[in-house]
Amino acid sequence: MEHIGARKYPSAAQAAPAIIEQLRKIPSALISDNMRRIAGTSNLRPMHRGGPLVGTAVTVRVRRGDNLAIHRAFDFCRPGDVMVIDGGGDTTQALLGEIMSTYAKTIGIAGLVIDGAIRDVAAIREMDFPVFARGATHKGPYKCGPGEINVPVNIDGLVIHPGEIIVADDDGIVAFPQSEAEYLIEKALQQIQREADTMQAIREGRYDRSWIDALEANSAG
Repeated sequence: MEHIGARKYPSAAQAAPAIIEQLRKIPSALISDNMRRIAGTSNLRPMHRGGPLVGTAVTVRVRRGDNLAIHRAFDFCRPGDVMVIDGGGDTTQALLGEIMSTYAKTIGIAGLVIDGAIRDVAAIREMDFPVFARGATHKGPYKCGPGEINVPVNIDGLVIHPGEIIVADDDGIVAFPQSEAEYLIEKALQQIQREADTMQAIREGRYDRSWIDALEANSAG
């Protein structure tokens, strides 16, 4: 039996490919709106050229500045997974760089989310492989351990459980249980249509702004 600090659990079942494909077309902001705007993070930024990241979370918790458990976690990842790394928000040591990102891409990982720092940013920017991180530094990691795999992690205040679905883009990162996916997709698609109707009304000069009066009257009471 492994104890806290060294636990390693099997990866959770992956989300259905059809669900992942639908989510690729939905911005994180609309998913956030339909989770009551209460869950998610915006302090990790894309370090790649851009483009969304969607997949099933394989989580890793490491000691600050140490990436030994990340190397082991590759063995727990399947094509389409997102490796989510809780580095405690530390940016004094990079947890990974070009070599590990290249390996992740080679084995089919959908992308990396690191609450910590990376390095080799210029090379990663040219890779066309999603990498989200808190910051960058030239100082590399140690490889002493300990670390944990597939346990709940804290990413900038957002608790992510193994097997949750990750959606990340230029606006930030959201995560939610697979059981919520169909509901969120339905609500987000409805919102996409509403926003398209609003944009059309603005272009045609018929945008109704009476809702402002109603909200002001409500707040005055």
